[in-house]
Amino acid sequence: MVTRTRFDDSECPVARSVDAIGDWWSLLIVRDAFDGSRRFGEFQRSLGVAKNILTARLRTLVDGGVLASVPASDGSAYREYVLTPKGEALFPVIVALRQWGEQNFFAPGEPHSRLVDRREGRPLRALEVRSADGRRLAPGDTAVHKVRGSGS
Repeated sequence: MVTRTRFDDSECPVARSVDAIGDWWSLLIVRDAFDGSRRFGEFQRSLGVAKNILTARLRTLVDGGVLASVPASDGSAYREYVLTPKGEALFPVIVALRQWGEQNFFAPGEPHSRLVDRREGRPLRALEVRSADGRRLAPGDTAVHKVRGSGS
């Protein structure tokens, strides 16, 4: 079996973040948690992922502090998975991926799910990267100050 490369000691915040999330199943689990899924069966039905894969990804997300496993809210013997503050902090990442996908992977007029402001019922404004003084930044307006010349 191939050993997974780990980045948990990398100087690069992107590498550590990717290492913590693990893979695309994990991001989809987090997406579903934002959409209200809490139980194993809800995640499994939504994603159609094999139970062993879902079990492993949920365990990784719990071990990484992204989700917490808590007693079921209905008092049953089941466990539920809830976003921790660390998990909730992924909200802008999920929104950015959603907006990028909307812009790049759907034909004009092609139907797709939409994220809307619950109060107003309208789509969100596109996320923007801004400087400390409020200027909108493009990739060429930024630079990475690397540690020991490695990673990004």
